[in-house]
Amino acid sequence: MQDPAITPDLIAAHGLKPDEYERILEIIGREPTFTELGIFSAMWNEHCSYKSSKKWLRTLPTEGPQVICGPGENAGVVDIGDGQAIVFKMESHNHPSYIEPYQGAATGVGGILRDVFTMGARPIAAMNSLSFGEVGHPKTKQLVHGVVEGVGGYGNCFGVPTVGGEVRFHPAYNGNCLVNAFAAGLADADKIFYSAASGVGMPVVYLGAKTGRDGVGGATMASAEFDETIEEKRPTVQVGDPFTEKRLMEACMELMATGAVISIQDMGAAGLTCSAVEMGDKGGLGIKLQLDDVPQRETNMTAYEMMLSESQERMLMVLKPELEAEARAVFEKWDLDFAIVGETIPEDRFLIIHGNDVKADLPLSKLSSSAPEYDRPWVPTPAAGAMADVPAVDPIDALKALIGSPNYAAKQWVYEQYDTQVMGDSVRTPGLGAGIIRIHGTEKSVAFTSDVTPRYVKANPVEGGKQAVAETYRNLTAVGALPLATTDNLNFGNPEKPEIMGQFVGAIQGIGQAVAALDMPIVSGNVSLYNETDGKGILPTPTICAVGLIASPDLAILGAAKAGNVALLVGDTAGHLGQSALLAEVFKREDGDAPHVDLAAEKRNGDFIRANHALIGACTDLSDGGLALAAFEMAEAGKTGVQIDEADMAQLFGEDQARYLIACDFDAAEALMAAAAKAGVSIKTVGKFGGDSVKLGATQAPLADLAALYRGAFEAAVG
Repeated sequence: MQDPAITPDLIAAHGLKPDEYERILEIIGREPTFTELGIFSAMWNEHCSYKSSKKWLRTLPTEGPQVICGPGENAGVVDIGDGQAIVFKMESHNHPSYIEPYQGAATGVGGILRDVFTMGARPIAAMNSLSFGEVGHPKTKQLVHGVVEGVGGYGNCFGVPTVGGEVRFHPAYNGNCLVNAFAAGLADADKIFYSAASGVGMPVVYLGAKTGRDGVGGATMASAEFDETIEEKRPTVQVGDPFTEKRLMEACMELMATGAVISIQDMGAAGLTCSAVEMGDKGGLGIKLQLDDVPQRETNMTAYEMMLSESQERMLMVLKPELEAEARAVFEKWDLDFAIVGETIPEDRFLIIHGNDVKADLPLSKLSSSAPEYDRPWVPTPAAGAMADVPAVDPIDALKALIGSPNYAAKQWVYEQYDTQVMGDSVRTPGLGAGIIRIHGTEKSVAFTSDVTPRYVKANPVEGGKQAVAETYRNLTAVGALPLATTDNLNFGNPEKPEIMGQFVGAIQGIGQAVAALDMPIVSGNVSLYNETDGKGILPTPTICAVGLIASPDLAILGAAKAGNVALLVGDTAGHLGQSALLAEVFKREDGDAPHVDLAAEKRNGDFIRANHALIGACTDLSDGGLALAAFEMAEAGKTGVQIDEADMAQLFGEDQARYLIACDFDAAEALMAAAAKAGVSIKTVGKFGGDSVKLGATQAPLADLAALYRGAFEAAVG
C-alpha cells in the first residue's frame, strides 16, 4: 500500500503544529516517512510528552525516606517496612470513555493495572474518580452506566478489589467526562522491575495479546479537544480483555521470578512506539524492530498501524538471551504470545523494518528527551469576589437538599457493581471513608483515598490544589493511617489558553506546598489536558490519590458512632460558605472564595488524631457540607440518631478545613480535651449521638426518613 503524501493537512491531523514539523525536518534532515510522522506524532503529543506541563511538574516534591521510586517509571514505589513496598499510580482515560464509555473505562482500568504489575507488584487495590455532566443532560445516564459497567467488568474479571473512589456531577463535564483510574500493588522492595534497557544486542521481546487496529492514534486523539466530529473518533478507542490481562500478569510474575528480565514496559499510549522508545531512551541505547515478527490478529497491517496500535494486554521486554527458552515456556504455558521482535543496538537509532523496507530510521533520543517543551503563557486566576449573603433556610431542609443530590447521596449503586471483597483482604466496603487492605502475613494494613473539589480549584487554584491534598491527608488520618505519598491526575482544559494554564500552574503550586508540608511526596501521576468540547473546558480537576500505612491493627480507627457517644469537633470553625456544597445544592450558586487551607493546622490536627487513636470510637473528616453532613453520615453509618447543638447555618454547613468529627464515650471525650489542650489543638463538644432522629439546632427529622433519601437518591437520579 502506498503511503500518503505528507501535506499540511496530514501534519495537522497528527496533532503537530507547523513549527513542530519544522523541528522534525531539522532533526532528521529530510521529509519523514508516513510511519515516522506517526511516530513523532505519538511521542510528541501532550499525552505522551507532557510538553505543556513538564516545566511545572519538576517543581513538585517527589522525594522522602519512604520513597523507593518517584516519577518517571510506570508507577511510584514507597516503602511500607518489612522489606515490602506499595507500587501505585493514577491515570486518565477521559476522551476514550466519552466516545465509548464501556471500553474506554475498562481499558483505563486495564492500563493502570499493567503499570503496576509491570514493576513486579501484584495488584491489591483499585479506585476510580469519575466526573460527569449534569444529571439531566441527554448523555449523562448513558455515560454513567457505561463507565461504571466498564470499570466493574474489567476489575471484577481481573480479580482486584475496588476499595474506594468518588463520583461527581457538574454541567462543566457535559461534553467531556473524566475517568481517572488508580491501582496499587504489593512487591518485595528489592524486587522492583524498571523500564531502562541495558546491554547491546539483547533481544527485545513482545509479550501478551496480538496486535490489531484498535486504538490506532489514541494518544493523539487524547491530546485534542472534542468537536462535532467526535463520533468519527470511535475507532481510536481500545478494546480490553480482562481474562487475557489476568494471564498476562501471572505469566509476567512467573517470568520475573526466573531472572530473565532485564527491563520491562507495558504497551499503553502509543503502544509499541512509546514502550520501545522509553526503554531505549532510559538505557541510552538504540532499538531495532522487525515488524514481520510482531504477532498480529488482523491481516495486511501496515508499519504505521502496528507502531501506533493501542491493542491492550501487551508488554515489551528486554531479555537475557541465555534464558530465552525458559521465558518462552512460561508464556506458552499461559497461552500468550512470546515473540522476539528486535534487539538493542549501540547507535542512537530507532530502526523499524517491515518486509524488506526500512519504514523508520530516527534518532531515538530525540523522540523522547528532545520532545518540544513549552513555557506556555499563563495568567493567575483573579481573586474571587465577595460572596453574596446566604438567605435563611431550615437546616434540615438544607441537609435534605445535600443528601438528596447525586453529588452527596450514598454511592452504593456504583460500588455494588464492583467486586470490593475479592482476594479477601478488604477491611471494609466503600462508602465509609478511606479503603483499607490487609497485607497478608503481617500486622499491617494499607489505606487508599482519592479527592478533589473542582469548584474550589476554579475559584482559587492554589487553595484548591492545597485542599485536594489536605483532604486525602484527613481521609487517611481519620482511619488511623499515617499518610505516606500521593499520585496525581491533573485534568484541565486547553493549556494554550493563558487562563487555563494559570489554573494548572496555581493548582501545581498549591499541591506542591501541601505535599511538602504534610510529608506526602508525589511519586507518580498523569496529566490530561485539552478536556474541552467546542471550546468549553471542564472544571479544573487535579485529582489526588494518597496511600497511608496502618502499622498494626490497634492503630486503626474503624468503629461506628454509638448511642450515648459524645460528638467532638476538632479544628476551628469560622463558618466559610464560599464555594460550598450548601451554595451549590440549595441555592444553585458558585460564588465566593475557596476555603483557606492552613497546612500547619492540618499537620497538627492530623498528628493529634493519630496519637490519640485509642480514645476515638469513630472519626470522619469534615469537607463538603461541613459539620451537618459529617454528623449525618456518621449517624447513618452507626444507625443511631444525632443531635448537633449549633443552629447557625455557617457553623453547620461551613467548609473550613483541618477539621474532624469524633464520636467517643464521655470519659474518652474528657481525656481527648486534656490531650488537645496540651497539643495546642482546638476541640469542643458539639452534640451527642443517640435516639432515632437527626436534630440540627431546633429542627429535626427522623433518621429513617433521611437515610432512605440518602440511600435512594443516586439510583433515582441515574439508575
